[in-house]
Amino acid sequence: MILYRYITERIGKGFIGVLAVLILASCSTTRFVPEDKYLLNKVELEVDNPEINKDEAKSFIRQKENYKILGFVKFYLILYNMSSKKKTDDWLKRIGEAPQLYDEVMTDRSKEQLKQYLDNKGYYRADITSGLDLKDKKKKAKLTFNIETGERYTINDVRYHFATPKLEEIFKKDSMSLQFKRGVPFDIYDLQKQQERIVKLYRDKGYFYFSKNQVRYKADTTQLEKRVALDLYIGETRNSQVDSTKILRPYYFNNFYYSIIPGTAPNLSQGKAANVFADTLEWDNARLFLAPSIYYPANLFRRTTQMQSGDLYNATDVENTFNALNRLRQFRYVDIQFEEAADNPYSNLLDCNVRLSPLSKQSISLDLEGTNTSGNLGVAGNIYYQHRNLFRGAEVFQIRLKGAVERMQRQVDNGSESFNTREFGIENSLNIPKLLGPGKFIRSFEKNLPKTVLNMGFNYQRRPEYTRTITNLRFGYDWKTSQNFSHLWNLMDVNFVHLFEFDQAFIDSIQDLYIKSSFTDHFIFATNYSLVYNNQHLGVKSNYTYARLNVESAGNSLWALSKITGRSKYQDPNYENSLIEYYRYLGTPFAQYLKADIEVRRAIEIDQYNSIVGRAFFGIGFPYGNSGLLPFEKQYFAGGANGIRAWQVRSLGPGNYKAPDGFYPNQSSDLKIEANLEYRYNLIGRMEGALFLDAGNIWAINKYYKREGVRFHINEFYKQIAVGTGTGFRFNLNYFILRFDLGMKLRDPSAEAGKRWIIGTRKLTGDDFNLNFAIGYPF
Repeated sequence: MILYRYITERIGKGFIGVLAVLILASCSTTRFVPEDKYLLNKVELEVDNPEINKDEAKSFIRQKENYKILGFVKFYLILYNMSSKKKTDDWLKRIGEAPQLYDEVMTDRSKEQLKQYLDNKGYYRADITSGLDLKDKKKKAKLTFNIETGERYTINDVRYHFATPKLEEIFKKDSMSLQFKRGVPFDIYDLQKQQERIVKLYRDKGYFYFSKNQVRYKADTTQLEKRVALDLYIGETRNSQVDSTKILRPYYFNNFYYSIIPGTAPNLSQGKAANVFADTLEWDNARLFLAPSIYYPANLFRRTTQMQSGDLYNATDVENTFNALNRLRQFRYVDIQFEEAADNPYSNLLDCNVRLSPLSKQSISLDLEGTNTSGNLGVAGNIYYQHRNLFRGAEVFQIRLKGAVERMQRQVDNGSESFNTREFGIENSLNIPKLLGPGKFIRSFEKNLPKTVLNMGFNYQRRPEYTRTITNLRFGYDWKTSQNFSHLWNLMDVNFVHLFEFDQAFIDSIQDLYIKSSFTDHFIFATNYSLVYNNQHLGVKSNYTYARLNVESAGNSLWALSKITGRSKYQDPNYENSLIEYYRYLGTPFAQYLKADIEVRRAIEIDQYNSIVGRAFFGIGFPYGNSGLLPFEKQYFAGGANGIRAWQVRSLGPGNYKAPDGFYPNQSSDLKIEANLEYRYNLIGRMEGALFLDAGNIWAINKYYKREGVRFHINEFYKQIAVGTGTGFRFNLNYFILRFDLGMKLRDPSAEAGKRWIIGTRKLTGDDFNLNFAIGYPF
């Protein structure tokens, strides 16, 4: 433990030294700037109109300064400047960035691009000037663009022109939100978005060949002062490569052909290469072609296909079908193509070809990781086995075997002693792409492509003080209502916790009855629901929002059953002056509580090298009825690699409580508030860096929690907020992110009042640093 504190303290001081070196290195950045040139050191944009998004406008400037990390260090330029002048392919040149030089031609082009941007936004009388500040001795240039937008043009009226009465009927019936109102600002970018929405409207109404070429705007700014007369033409077919009669008529779904074969499947609507398949299934207007050793039932595609023969072509239904097939987790790729019916090419019927390439049916993987709990090191491992299509109905079965050993220390009368903790477990999960149980009677679920999810697990934990086993069983449903919204509803979430082989001296040493309650057997029969919103797209760097709401209730049905059947209550003598009476189920007290929490994350991509991610969390749990306390595993904790990283896991709180030195961290409680802010930046190759700021704590709301300073009070809790900061390094290894985060305490709520802010109050020690090892980003 002493060695761990020493290492973290030295790493913390080392990072400060590295940061100082970077700052000094950033002062010399003109090594590769030619004699007659200037380094473009800074580019600024000044706008007199707050309605203009400066970041958006700045993206049109073609003169760019070198990329920065940490907001001010031109790290890649520094790397480039450290390279050899004699070698043109120096590795530092390859990973670095050459100096960006001031270019008068590019400055003029930037002004043209800004003018075009402002015209598109409706500012036709904008004035754009540039200013240049040259530092001859330093060979640096500062370039400033000044924009005076002038008054914005607005839409005076819109005249609609439709190629056919049917197009007009559809537009007026279904698109009130697509019609522009008099007086709104004229904005080409808004018109383009409306153009996309109009195209989607018609493609959802059967117009398969309808595209952006069939929606055209004509703006006249000469008739009125600062007002635009707008003409909208819908259904134009000139300059189109498609026959105009096809564009202006709706199409209907006809036959469906599904082919499942490794590699690229042939086009089956014309009966090509049918001999490569071992089996063919037919139903309604559909055929399923299966390669040897591959089998899926016809009902699977009835459920996942959102299109039906005879219905109007609908682009949204096609997209939903594509997403549904991907959600099955069975296919390497999904390809959906349409062509006019082969048996009647002059009709308005479309045949659908769905080509699928299956993933490997079975897979095994292994991962090992080092663990670090409060400076105690250990090793953990997992073995995964996955089988796709276990019962030949696209079921996904997964089994996980896990084990961990950790070397730890504890306080004893004569000092401290070391010991090993052991943990072994098995988890099984089965995802079935249809509704089983009571959910199958909820017809509205079928449209949302639900899955039935079954999980079972057993976990064994051995410590010198006790041995604990946890058995769990979960049954529920998983479905999506849109591309970004997903739901998980567990009808039954059962946990049975059994503790035995106690060290009686350890149990007797626990004075706090709230903590002692966590070392008792208990039974949890819960129902929970989670709603998740996530507009993040894997593999795409862009701004995204993630939000998750969890609600859980436990024990109500067991309590009602006990009440109705007149079962006897038992008393728990551990609670002074307030004996708790409770029912038992299977000879074990069952928990009764209500718990809810919400988490929101927001990521903002600054540029290709820099991003900011923020997170906020609030959670609370109320025990009642048969429980005086929340079960230990349902309580909240703070600290660790995914929380307030300056504290070791479970070592912070509740409130301003501080555990005695040498005690194994085990703090948890009923309420949690936490916020995190992280700035991420790319370094070299697969290596990334981060700076973070974490704040929050946990509190008790239960009257049985007797320790001083742990209860939540609305007029006091903000004084008990812990604050930590730090830096981290991440290594992107393709399949996972290996993460190292060093946290440093800024504000410790367990310190005396007036001394909780550490910097400026006392010297930093090894206890003020915490090194975290983890897999994946913290949030």
